Amino acid sequence: MFFKLVSQNSKRSRKENGLFFSSLLISILAFYLVLSLSQQDVMVFLSKMESDAVNKLLALIPAFYAMALIILFFLIYYASKFQLERRRHEFGVYLMLGMRRTRLFAMLLAEDFRGSVISLLLGLPAAALLAELVSLVTARLVGLGIVGHRLSFSLDAALWTAVGFLLVKLAAFLILSGKISRQEIGSLLTETPEGARKQMHPAAYGGAVLVGAACLAAAYAMAIRGDAWDGIKRMGLALILGVFGTFLFFWGLRLPLGLAARLGNSNRRLHVFNFRQIQENVIRRSGALASCSLLMLAALCCFGAGVSISRHYGDSGQHVLDYTFHGTEDEGPAGQPLGEREDAGAKGQGSGENDKTAAIRQTLAEHGLEGYFSNLFEMKIGHIGTSEDTGNAFQMESAMSALREMEPSRARDMLLNNLSYTTYPYVVSLGSYNQLLEAAGLEKLELGAGEAAVYMDREYASVGGAEELLGRVLEARPKALLGGEELYLTGPVQTVNLVTDRSITLNFALILPEELFGSCTQGEYGSYLNGVLDKSTVEHASLMALFSDMNQKLDSTGLPYESYLQNMGRQLFYMVASSYITIYLAIIFLIVANTIIGVQFLISQQKSGRRYRALIHLGAAYAGLRKSARAQINWYFGIPAGMAAFGSLFGVRALFTGILPSGAKTDLPGMMAVSAAMVLALCVAEFCYITAVKRSSDRYLLALMVPEREE
Repeated sequence: MFFKLVSQNSKRSRKENGLFFSSLLISILAFYLVLSLSQQDVMVFLSKMESDAVNKLLALIPAFYAMALIILFFLIYYASKFQLERRRHEFGVYLMLGMRRTRLFAMLLAEDFRGSVISLLLGLPAAALLAELVSLVTARLVGLGIVGHRLSFSLDAALWTAVGFLLVKLAAFLILSGKISRQEIGSLLTETPEGARKQMHPAAYGGAVLVGAACLAAAYAMAIRGDAWDGIKRMGLALILGVFGTFLFFWGLRLPLGLAARLGNSNRRLHVFNFRQIQENVIRRSGALASCSLLMLAALCCFGAGVSISRHYGDSGQHVLDYTFHGTEDEGPAGQPLGEREDAGAKGQGSGENDKTAAIRQTLAEHGLEGYFSNLFEMKIGHIGTSEDTGNAFQMESAMSALREMEPSRARDMLLNNLSYTTYPYVVSLGSYNQLLEAAGLEKLELGAGEAAVYMDREYASVGGAEELLGRVLEARPKALLGGEELYLTGPVQTVNLVTDRSITLNFALILPEELFGSCTQGEYGSYLNGVLDKSTVEHASLMALFSDMNQKLDSTGLPYESYLQNMGRQLFYMVASSYITIYLAIIFLIVANTIIGVQFLISQQKSGRRYRALIHLGAAYAGLRKSARAQINWYFGIPAGMAAFGSLFGVRALFTGILPSGAKTDLPGMMAVSAAMVLALCVAEFCYITAVKRSSDRYLLALMVPEREE
């Protein structure tokens, strides 16, 4: 009989509290996802390419786990409190019929444990499948193709998820059951309405709203301008202003809600009752509502910014080259590694390859690897050798003057400052660059006699709109001096990466016709051998397997090289770091905030049961009460959620200001659009929570419509 009662009560609790049960399942999913991160295929791949960064990321997992446990405790505490409050009368009846308090405690513990086990049995398999899906999707987004995937289940992650979940539920249960067990039977059988709160002058509430709004505006302004990111003190000040402003704003909402009750259409049914209920709930729980609004804001900002940044890194960069081979590296004057610029007798041989590049090609042929490439071509990069005055070897005063005549802006000033240091630039062979364009499927660059094109690495060209500004200047073909000889600069600005990854990144360079390149460098230049893998090989293997296998073969040759796998690993790490962690935090924050708000409303509705019964005795119909309660729910959820959604527009922008590299900030409008779409997606999730709370409210009101038996 005892276990049958436990089973029936547990089943009824899940049915009546589907919102809470769903929240627990989502929490289990989030726990397992983050704890199993190190054993997913995508992280195993990353650990080989970006081991230091991956280790630092994984070292943060215990901290996220502990923080999530604390947050989950409050979720379970408030939700369990609501469940126990709803069953107060039931507990009183059990005790009145002779059930001992120890047996009641054992029954509740068994119900809670049974529900927890069912949650884990449903949540862990779903979490394992979701982890595999997320790993595959993440790898696909970064361009890994069809990965040679194997199913994996992290036993450690499952155990820690189960242990943490059960411990948190047990702690919340012990606290709440202790409160219930100390109450007398009479107090359990009767409802205890909440007492009244002391009221202050309306001017105090109005002032609180204004001061709170001012604090929020100041905090967002500091974050968006970047002031908050200058140091810990400024960041602390911005956070204090934001949190203090939010709490103050919610505390002062009593005034506008009171005005809405008085100035609204009082002829509408239960209009004044609705706003008085909302006003009372906001006054009593302004701190909790403010906290939930901040959690929602954090969730929206994390999700919007995380997905947007992940998308940016997933779409960034054009995959043209697969491998770049070079000899011993030599540091150029700007700090970029330049392979064989002047050492080892790397002298040009007309349009042919230098000795070092030819030796690399021969080594590949000897090991039977040359056939794996559909295209192997030399990339020739050098310095001006016709002038010993490195401070004035190149002058582009006409272009600088045209820039100065443009409308003043921060982007223009940044470009002017950067170009002022281009007195001794690198020069790139037009023939080599055209081979690169051909590999990229782009039209070849045509240069006439006495013409030169401007090259900027994409990382630099995207900063502050430099590519667009300089392109407008180059439309006029400004005159420049190179080693004392005149030439004309033509556009557009060229930005295709010269090598596979990062062995050389140029802030500014000139692309010169072959003859001019040879005379300018005097036959001494750095040489890279770029390779593009045979497309037939690429089509029949996943990129991860292809590059991993090819790297093993190249390692046996002893040739120094860089592969697209390095670039791929870096992008994938950025995607994982930005998407996994931020989405994980967003889910936890959103679940906790919405569950607490929903539970608090349902508890307050239950404590207002006498008022609803009075309305029923006065003739109020179920449809009217249902409409009234749903309107209250819309307001009760809408106030914190609306503030969070509005604040997220500034919060996401502030995150972009602080954490994005300068090169990524040029795509801010597009990233903000993606963030706005993600915020709307979370608003849909918010609507689902509101709908679930409305259904619980409807069931409670329907139960009140049943006439009570007179004792």
